[in-house]
Amino acid sequence: MDMNTKKLKKNAFRVTKVRGITASRIRVPGGHLDAKYLSKIQEIAETYGNGTVHITNRQGFEVPGIRFEDMPKVNEMLQPIIEGLEINQVEPNTGYSASGTRNVIACIGNRVCPYACYDTTSLAKRIEKEIFPNDLHFKIALTGCPNDCAKVRMHDFGIMGMTLPMLDRDRCISCGACVRACKKKSTEALKAVNFRPQRDESKCIGCGECVINCPTSAWTRDTNKYFRLTLMGRSGKKNPRLGEDFIKWVDADSIVKIIKNTYDYVTEYIDKDAPGGKEHIGYIIDRTGFEEFKKWALKDVELPECAQISTPIYWKGIKY
Repeated sequence: MDMNTKKLKKNAFRVTKVRGITASRIRVPGGHLDAKYLSKIQEIAETYGNGTVHITNRQGFEVPGIRFEDMPKVNEMLQPIIEGLEINQVEPNTGYSASGTRNVIACIGNRVCPYACYDTTSLAKRIEKEIFPNDLHFKIALTGCPNDCAKVRMHDFGIMGMTLPMLDRDRCISCGACVRACKKKSTEALKAVNFRPQRDESKCIGCGECVINCPTSAWTRDTNKYFRLTLMGRSGKKNPRLGEDFIKWVDADSIVKIIKNTYDYVTEYIDKDAPGGKEHIGYIIDRTGFEEFKKWALKDVELPECAQISTPIYWKGIKY
Protein backbone atom coordinates (compact mmCIF):
# COMPACT_ATOMS: atom_id res chain seq x y z
CA MET A 1 0.00 0.00 0.00
CA ASP A 2 1.48 3.34 -1.05
CA MET A 3 1.30 6.03 1.61
CA ASN A 4 1.91 9.78 1.73
CA THR A 5 4.18 9.72 4.78
CA LYS A 6 3.97 13.49 5.23
CA LYS A 7 0.20 13.23 5.57
CA LEU A 8 0.58 10.20 7.85
CA LYS A 9 2.87 12.07 10.25
CA LYS A 10 0.67 15.17 10.22
CA ASN A 11 -2.19 12.93 11.37
CA ALA A 12 -0.02 11.92 14.39
CA PHE A 13 0.90 8.48 13.07
CA ARG A 14 4.52 7.40 13.01
CA VAL A 15 6.60 6.00 10.16
CA THR A 16 7.98 2.72 11.52
CA LYS A 17 10.66 0.21 10.52
CA VAL A 18 8.05 -2.20 9.12
CA ARG A 19 6.54 -1.37 5.73
CA GLY A 20 2.78 -0.87 5.91
CA ILE A 21 2.78 -0.64 9.72
CA THR A 22 2.41 2.57 11.72
CA ALA A 23 1.89 3.69 15.32
CA SER A 24 -0.73 6.10 16.67
CA ARG A 25 0.44 8.88 18.98
CA ILE A 26 -2.16 9.98 21.54
CA ARG A 27 -1.96 13.46 23.11
CA VAL A 28 -2.46 13.82 26.86
CA PRO A 29 -1.97 17.52 27.76
CA GLY A 30 -0.28 17.81 31.14
CA GLY A 31 0.03 14.02 31.35
CA HIS A 32 -3.30 13.79 33.22
CA LEU A 33 -6.48 12.02 32.13
CA ASP A 34 -9.50 10.23 33.55
CA ALA A 35 -8.80 6.53 34.06
CA LYS A 36 -11.79 5.56 31.89
CA TYR A 37 -9.81 6.50 28.76
CA LEU A 38 -7.18 3.87 29.52
CA SER A 39 -9.65 1.10 28.59
CA LYS A 40 -10.27 2.87 25.28
CA ILE A 41 -6.53 2.94 24.57
CA GLN A 42 -6.38 -0.75 25.47
CA GLU A 43 -9.21 -1.47 23.04
CA ILE A 44 -7.40 0.33 20.21
CA ALA A 45 -4.17 -1.55 20.95
CA GLU A 46 -5.84 -4.94 21.05
CA THR A 47 -8.16 -4.37 18.09
CA TYR A 48 -5.87 -2.65 15.59
CA GLY A 49 -2.39 -2.64 17.16
CA ASN A 50 -0.11 -5.40 18.36
CA GLY A 51 -1.59 -5.46 21.86
CA THR A 52 1.03 -3.21 23.45
CA VAL A 53 1.14 0.46 24.44
CA HIS A 54 4.22 2.67 24.84
CA ILE A 55 4.18 5.52 27.38
CA THR A 56 6.14 8.24 25.60
CA ASN A 57 8.75 10.59 27.05
CA ARG A 58 6.23 13.38 26.56
CA GLN A 59 3.53 11.77 28.76
CA GLY A 60 1.38 10.59 25.88
CA PHE A 61 0.65 7.09 24.59
CA GLU A 62 1.83 5.39 21.42
CA VAL A 63 0.01 2.36 20.04
CA PRO A 64 2.29 0.36 17.69
CA GLY A 65 1.49 -2.33 15.16
CA ILE A 66 -1.34 -0.55 13.28
CA ARG A 67 -1.81 -1.29 9.58
CA PHE A 68 -2.04 1.69 7.23
CA GLU A 69 -5.52 0.65 6.07
CA ASP A 70 -6.79 0.67 9.68
CA MET A 71 -5.85 4.29 10.41
CA PRO A 72 -9.35 5.68 9.67
CA LYS A 73 -10.87 3.17 12.09
CA VAL A 74 -8.30 4.07 14.75
CA ASN A 75 -9.12 7.77 14.29
CA GLU A 76 -12.79 7.00 14.90
CA MET A 77 -11.92 5.12 18.09
CA LEU A 78 -9.75 8.03 19.24
CA GLN A 79 -12.68 10.46 19.08
CA PRO A 80 -13.98 9.94 22.67
CA ILE A 81 -10.43 10.48 24.00
CA ILE A 82 -9.91 13.62 21.93
CA GLU A 83 -13.26 15.04 23.02
CA GLY A 84 -12.78 14.00 26.64
CA LEU A 85 -9.41 15.74 26.84
CA GLU A 86 -10.88 18.79 25.06
CA ILE A 87 -8.25 18.80 22.33
CA ASN A 88 -8.90 21.15 19.41
CA GLN A 89 -9.89 19.31 16.25
CA VAL A 90 -10.55 20.38 12.66
CA GLU A 91 -13.07 17.62 11.89
CA PRO A 92 -14.54 14.88 14.11
CA ASN A 93 -13.44 11.25 13.64
CA THR A 94 -10.33 12.25 11.69
CA GLY A 95 -7.89 12.04 14.59
CA TYR A 96 -5.30 14.76 15.14
CA SER A 97 -4.83 17.42 12.48
CA ALA A 98 -1.19 18.21 13.32
CA SER A 99 1.77 16.67 15.09
CA GLY A 100 4.36 19.44 14.99
CA THR A 101 3.63 20.98 18.38
CA ARG A 102 4.48 18.23 20.84
CA ASN A 103 2.39 17.17 23.80
CA VAL A 104 2.59 19.74 26.61
CA ILE A 105 4.04 17.93 29.63
CA ALA A 106 3.75 18.71 33.33
CA CYS A 107 4.59 17.38 36.76
CA ILE A 108 1.64 16.47 38.96
CA GLY A 109 1.40 19.99 40.44
CA ASN A 110 -0.27 21.30 43.58
CA ARG A 111 -3.34 19.08 43.25
CA VAL A 112 -1.15 16.45 44.91
CA CYS A 113 2.39 17.69 45.63
CA PRO A 114 2.93 19.95 48.69
CA TYR A 115 5.99 21.54 47.06
CA ALA A 116 4.20 22.65 43.89
CA CYS A 117 3.29 26.32 43.65
CA TYR A 118 0.43 26.03 41.13
CA ASP A 119 -1.96 23.72 39.27
CA THR A 120 0.28 22.51 36.45
CA THR A 121 -2.44 20.44 34.76
CA SER A 122 -4.80 23.41 34.38
CA LEU A 123 -2.11 25.64 32.86
CA ALA A 124 -0.91 22.85 30.57
CA LYS A 125 -4.46 22.40 29.26
CA ARG A 126 -4.84 26.14 28.78
CA ILE A 127 -1.65 26.29 26.74
CA GLU A 128 -2.76 23.23 24.73
CA LYS A 129 -6.00 24.99 23.76
CA GLU A 130 -4.03 28.01 22.57
CA ILE A 131 -1.37 26.28 20.48
CA PHE A 132 -2.82 23.06 19.03
CA PRO A 133 -3.12 22.18 16.20
CA ASN A 134 0.03 23.58 14.63
CA ASP A 135 2.70 22.04 12.42
CA LEU A 136 5.58 24.01 13.94
CA HIS A 137 7.88 22.01 16.19
CA PHE A 138 7.52 23.41 19.73
CA LYS A 139 8.24 21.67 23.04
CA ILE A 140 6.72 23.04 26.25
CA ALA A 141 7.00 21.70 29.79
CA LEU A 142 5.64 22.79 33.16
CA THR A 143 6.93 22.07 36.64
CA GLY A 144 5.40 23.09 39.95
CA CYS A 145 8.48 24.38 41.74
CA PRO A 146 12.25 24.92 41.36
CA ASN A 147 12.86 21.22 42.07
CA ASP A 148 12.07 20.91 38.34
CA CYS A 149 10.90 17.30 38.34
CA ALA A 150 9.65 17.79 34.75
CA LYS A 151 13.13 18.85 33.51
CA VAL A 152 11.69 21.98 31.92
CA ARG A 153 15.12 23.38 31.08
CA MET A 154 15.36 20.75 28.34
CA HIS A 155 12.49 22.40 26.41
CA ASP A 156 11.85 25.37 24.16
CA PHE A 157 9.69 26.86 26.89
CA GLY A 158 10.14 25.81 30.51
CA ILE A 159 7.53 27.06 32.98
CA MET A 160 8.63 26.76 36.59
CA GLY A 161 6.31 27.60 39.47
CA MET A 162 7.36 30.31 41.94
CA THR A 163 5.62 31.60 45.03
CA LEU A 164 6.05 35.05 46.54
CA PRO A 165 6.19 34.30 50.29
CA MET A 166 4.20 36.65 52.52
CA LEU A 167 5.04 37.00 56.22
CA ASP A 168 2.42 37.70 58.90
CA ARG A 169 4.68 39.06 61.63
CA ASP A 170 1.97 38.65 64.28
CA ARG A 171 1.98 34.87 63.74
CA CYS A 172 5.77 34.53 63.70
CA ILE A 173 7.19 33.01 66.92
CA SER A 174 10.84 33.51 65.91
CA CYS A 175 11.53 29.77 65.89
CA GLY A 176 13.92 29.98 62.96
CA ALA A 177 12.44 26.98 61.11
CA CYS A 178 12.10 28.94 57.88
CA VAL A 179 15.66 30.23 58.04
CA ARG A 180 17.05 26.74 58.62
CA ALA A 181 14.94 25.26 55.81
CA CYS A 182 16.03 27.94 53.36
CA LYS A 183 19.68 27.36 54.27
CA LYS A 184 19.52 23.56 54.00
CA LYS A 185 17.17 23.14 51.05
CA SER A 186 17.33 26.34 49.05
CA THR A 187 19.38 29.52 48.50
CA GLU A 188 19.82 31.06 51.98
CA ALA A 189 17.49 33.89 51.02
CA LEU A 190 16.36 34.22 54.68
CA LYS A 191 18.31 35.37 57.70
CA ALA A 192 17.32 36.26 61.25
CA VAL A 193 17.35 39.99 62.03
CA ASN A 194 16.32 40.85 65.59
CA PHE A 195 15.00 37.29 65.88
CA ARG A 196 12.68 37.74 62.88
CA PRO A 197 13.19 36.30 59.38
CA GLN A 198 14.26 38.78 56.74
CA ARG A 199 14.02 37.90 53.03
CA ASP A 200 16.69 38.81 50.49
CA GLU A 201 14.68 39.39 47.30
CA SER A 202 17.75 39.00 45.08
CA LYS A 203 18.35 35.46 46.39
CA CYS A 204 14.76 34.23 46.69
CA ILE A 205 13.78 31.73 43.98
CA GLY A 206 10.18 31.39 45.13
CA CYS A 207 10.46 27.74 46.13
CA GLY A 208 8.06 27.98 49.08
CA GLU A 209 10.24 26.07 51.56
CA CYS A 210 9.61 28.80 54.13
CA VAL A 211 5.85 28.31 53.73
CA ILE A 212 6.03 24.53 53.98
CA ASN A 213 8.27 24.53 57.05
CA CYS A 214 6.59 27.28 59.10
CA PRO A 215 4.81 25.62 62.07
CA THR A 216 2.45 28.57 62.67
CA SER A 217 1.58 29.45 59.05
CA ALA A 218 3.21 32.85 59.47
CA TRP A 219 4.56 32.39 55.93
CA THR A 220 1.89 31.99 53.24
CA ARG A 221 1.86 31.95 49.45
CA ASP A 222 0.81 35.13 47.66
CA THR A 223 -2.56 34.68 45.96
CA ASN A 224 -0.98 35.89 42.71
CA LYS A 225 0.66 33.10 40.70
CA TYR A 226 4.15 33.71 39.38
CA PHE A 227 6.54 31.68 37.25
CA ARG A 228 10.09 31.47 35.97
CA LEU A 229 10.11 31.21 32.16
CA THR A 230 13.16 29.53 30.63
CA LEU A 231 14.00 29.46 26.94
CA MET A 232 15.39 27.16 24.28
CA GLY A 233 16.66 24.11 26.07
CA ARG A 234 17.17 21.20 23.70
CA SER A 235 18.74 17.82 23.11
CA GLY A 236 19.70 16.82 19.57
CA LYS A 237 22.85 16.03 17.65
CA LYS A 238 24.62 19.32 16.98
CA ASN A 239 24.32 21.49 20.07
CA PRO A 240 22.44 20.15 23.12
CA ARG A 241 22.00 22.77 25.83
CA LEU A 242 19.96 23.77 28.87
CA GLY A 243 17.37 26.50 28.73
CA GLU A 244 18.29 29.87 30.24
CA ASP A 245 16.14 32.16 32.38
CA PHE A 246 14.18 34.70 30.34
CA ILE A 247 11.71 36.19 32.84
CA LYS A 248 11.35 35.66 36.59
CA TRP A 249 8.12 36.51 38.46
CA VAL A 250 6.11 36.41 35.24
CA ASP A 251 2.35 35.74 35.15
CA ALA A 252 0.47 33.05 33.21
CA ASP A 253 -1.22 35.47 30.78
CA SER A 254 2.16 36.84 29.71
CA ILE A 255 3.59 33.34 29.24
CA VAL A 256 0.74 32.30 26.95
CA LYS A 257 1.11 35.50 24.92
CA ILE A 258 4.89 35.04 24.60
CA ILE A 259 4.45 31.48 23.34
CA LYS A 260 1.85 32.57 20.77
CA ASN A 261 4.07 35.45 19.66
CA THR A 262 6.90 32.98 19.13
CA TYR A 263 4.78 31.07 16.61
CA ASP A 264 4.58 34.32 14.61
CA TYR A 265 8.33 34.83 14.94
CA VAL A 266 9.12 31.30 13.76
CA THR A 267 6.68 31.57 10.85
CA GLU A 268 8.53 34.70 9.75
CA TYR A 269 12.09 33.41 10.07
CA ILE A 270 12.10 29.62 9.77
CA ASP A 271 14.38 28.13 7.12
CA LYS A 272 11.91 26.77 4.57
CA ASP A 273 14.63 24.45 3.21
CA ALA A 274 15.40 22.84 6.60
CA PRO A 275 15.26 19.01 6.60
CA GLY A 276 11.67 17.87 6.92
CA GLY A 277 10.55 21.50 6.97
CA LYS A 278 11.62 21.72 10.63
CA GLU A 279 14.13 24.01 12.29
CA HIS A 280 14.55 24.22 16.04
CA ILE A 281 13.59 27.63 17.44
CA GLY A 282 16.96 27.95 19.15
CA TYR A 283 18.79 27.79 15.83
CA ILE A 284 16.50 30.51 14.44
CA ILE A 285 17.30 32.73 17.44
CA ASP A 286 21.01 32.04 16.94
CA ARG A 287 20.63 33.20 13.34
CA THR A 288 18.47 36.31 13.89
CA GLY A 289 19.92 37.34 17.23
CA PHE A 290 18.24 37.27 20.63
CA GLU A 291 17.12 40.91 20.55
CA GLU A 292 15.07 40.29 17.41
CA PHE A 293 13.40 37.30 19.08
CA LYS A 294 12.71 39.35 22.22
CA LYS A 295 11.06 42.08 20.14
CA TRP A 296 8.61 39.55 18.70
CA ALA A 297 8.14 37.60 21.94
CA LEU A 298 7.21 40.62 24.06
CA LYS A 299 4.91 42.27 21.52
CA ASP A 300 1.75 43.48 23.34
CA VAL A 301 2.80 41.65 26.53
CA GLU A 302 1.95 43.43 29.80
CA LEU A 303 4.28 42.04 32.44
CA PRO A 304 3.62 42.44 36.19
CA GLU A 305 5.68 45.12 37.93
CA CYS A 306 7.74 42.53 39.79
CA ALA A 307 8.83 40.74 36.58
CA GLN A 308 12.58 40.55 35.96
CA ILE A 309 13.74 40.14 32.34
CA SER A 310 17.14 38.62 31.58
CA THR A 311 18.80 40.25 28.58
CA PRO A 312 20.85 39.47 26.67
CA ILE A 313 20.77 35.67 26.98
CA TYR A 314 23.76 33.50 26.07
CA TRP A 315 23.28 29.74 25.75
CA LYS A 316 26.01 27.28 26.51
CA GLY A 317 26.26 23.61 25.70
CA ILE A 318 28.24 21.01 23.79
CA LYS A 319 28.92 21.87 20.16
CA TYR A 320 29.79 19.28 17.52
